[in-house]
Amino acid sequence: METVYHRVGVLAHPLRPQTFPVAVQIADYLKANHIDHWKYTRWEETEVAEQVQGCDLVIAIGGDGAMLRAARVCAPKGVPVLGINMGQLGFLTEIPGPDSWASTLTRVLGGEGWIEERMMVQATHMREDKTLSTGDALNDIVISRGILPRTIRLETYIDGDWATTYNADALIIATATGSTAYALACGGPILPPELRNILIVPVAPHLSMERPIVLSEGATVEIVAADDNSSEIVLSVDGIDMGAVEPGDKVRVQAGQHVSRFVRLRERHYFYRSLLDRLEPRVQPRSRDENKGG
Repeated sequence: METVYHRVGVLAHPLRPQTFPVAVQIADYLKANHIDHWKYTRWEETEVAEQVQGCDLVIAIGGDGAMLRAARVCAPKGVPVLGINMGQLGFLTEIPGPDSWASTLTRVLGGEGWIEERMMVQATHMREDKTLSTGDALNDIVISRGILPRTIRLETYIDGDWATTYNADALIIATATGSTAYALACGGPILPPELRNILIVPVAPHLSMERPIVLSEGATVEIVAADDNSSEIVLSVDGIDMGAVEPGDKVRVQAGQHVSRFVRLRERHYFYRSLLDRLEPRVQPRSRDENKGG
């Protein structure tokens, strides 16, 4: 096979064993076509990061969770990801199911398709002047209450100036990609993936600012856990627990240095149709003749 991709990685979802046989099948396909490749079923992001170096393409098998995992390890190396959906929604995947990958993969390896780039955000957790952790997210950064059903107070600064203090269950800081995830469930706007914006959405705000805020790519958001918080506060990056946030801690969020890259075969305006097909039953429009009436 003549291919534009000469080294390909295959990543199953490490927490979904049902994706493992598909990973094996794809690896066998690549071997039969004399394409240099590697495969992981159970894996950690740190170990795969070394393998990604020098790859032309990574195939992620699972749902959006698998895509988020793959994107985080591939983005720093500029490696594009092709997704095969075996999850519930599959907003980020390109191949709709595990039974249709062969023909699509042949087309991709032959050079068909285009590369979609999506902005990421980076969170830095600080206590006094010490950095405790950093993390990159394709979807969102979430600062939320712990187990106890008490709201938390989060002082919010935009570009160094105080904006508001949220009294809420959580605060979501999302990308355009993340606007269709947790942020959408909490009443946030839908942003097309090519936008490079930062979105702030409170979760169940009580007597505080309740409207979402859309910021430019260059904005810096700083969240300070108010001193009078008595509830546990936790920080997560794309659903990964980054630890507890204590009163006085600061979480700084800004555009990341890297972008996620995805292989697409659909037309470039695919996003709205793909989204609406998932949000509502698709009703075909009437034909032109029917619309004329009479």
